[in-house]
Amino acid sequence: MTTDVANTNADIQIDAEAIYIAEQSDPDERRFVFAYTINIHNAGSTPAQLLTRHWLITDADGRIQEVHGDGVIGKQPEIAPGTAHSYSSGAVIETPVGTMEGRYGMISDSGSHFDTPIPVFRLAVPGVLN
Repeated sequence: MTTDVANTNADIQIDAEAIYIAEQSDPDERRFVFAYTINIHNAGSTPAQLLTRHWLITDADGRIQEVHGDGVIGKQPEIAPGTAHSYSSGAVIETPVGTMEGRYGMISDSGSHFDTPIPVFRLAVPGVLN
């Protein structure tokens, strides 16, 4: 299953796509593995650098995993106007359905710090939701 979302804040657009990874999951052990790809597009006129990430990963039982860190997958990419940075990562939850959302801490070329929200997107085993 794939989920697409988009958001614009300070000229940064975030798109997310999530898929279920059945071969790494074990429903009997309450282990549901999802891969997600994020595309961060700079639709503005000045460069921006991604410095930090903050995720809230929520399963269907209301359990929340909170993740803070520098950059994404070990990088703090600078995104020039009209370009994008994409990366893939994963999440493991205890239920067949959940959500992810968060924010990126960024800095503009002029030195202004700002947060770019990552809109909520769904993690769902195919066929679980109609």
